[in-house]
Amino acid sequence: MLISRSWLLLFTAFILGGCSNQSGSVQAAAPAPALAVMPRSHVPPPAFETSGPVIVENQVDVAAQREGVVASILVDVAARVKKGDLLAQLDDRQLSADREAADAKVKSLTEDLKHWEALRSVREADLSRSEEMWKYNIISAQQVEHDRYTVIGTKYEIARQQQDLRNAQESLRSLEVELEKTRIRAPFDGVVARRYIRVGQRIANNDRLFWVSATGPLIVKFTLPQDFIGKIHPGDEIHIDSPSALNHTAKVRLISPVVDPASSTIEVQAQVHGEPADLAPGMTVSISVPRGPSQ
Repeated sequence: MLISRSWLLLFTAFILGGCSNQSGSVQAAAPAPALAVMPRSHVPPPAFETSGPVIVENQVDVAAQREGVVASILVDVAARVKKGDLLAQLDDRQLSADREAADAKVKSLTEDLKHWEALRSVREADLSRSEEMWKYNIISAQQVEHDRYTVIGTKYEIARQQQDLRNAQESLRSLEVELEKTRIRAPFDGVVARRYIRVGQRIANNDRLFWVSATGPLIVKFTLPQDFIGKIHPGDEIHIDSPSALNHTAKVRLISPVVDPASSTIEVQAQVHGEPADLAPGMTVSISVPRGPSQ
């Protein structure tokens, strides 16, 4: 009876121990949930967005260089012109008459100079003959001296005539310059953007007459934060969005070497590629400047 109880206790202990070990092994074998690590993809930083005007290098108000009355206007707004084309004409009748008088004086003095040069040749020949005759005691020494002084006086007269002729030529040239000022000409190839004058209008010196603008090359002008210093260079490309929703590219050509202390920005200019028809000087466009990885 005692033996039977001992076996029963051993059997119960064995059963309980086995169940405990099995439960522990099952818990130990259960793996802990692991977090999935996904590879990070490189996302480029967004471009810096700004705006600026479209400009051209040549764009000026053509001003009057002398006073006068507008006699005729040969072009109007939107007319395409070449360098040197006549835009308008001032009344030049008085200047033309003065110029003709100055030209006649120049011609007269030129003929006088020729006369004195011919007379010098004659008097030099007389002097040479007198010197030969004096050698043979045919004439007196006083006669030779007279002929010599006559030649010297003729040379002085020629020098005076040369100075008078030079002054007359300069006066003629001055009148020609004034006459040219009455002809208003285009300073470069471009288009007439505005006209400020009318026929018959009296204008004064420095009055605006026309606004002439070149049509290319087109340049966009904008500012960037000072953080872009050393990170944008001449030759870099930027993107432009025109008001017509067309995209264009431009190449950076000028970067200001100083920072505006009021806005902490630098000024940049870029030249637009090609000759896009949807862009014109004075237009404002949106500009996208790519950022570098460190910006």
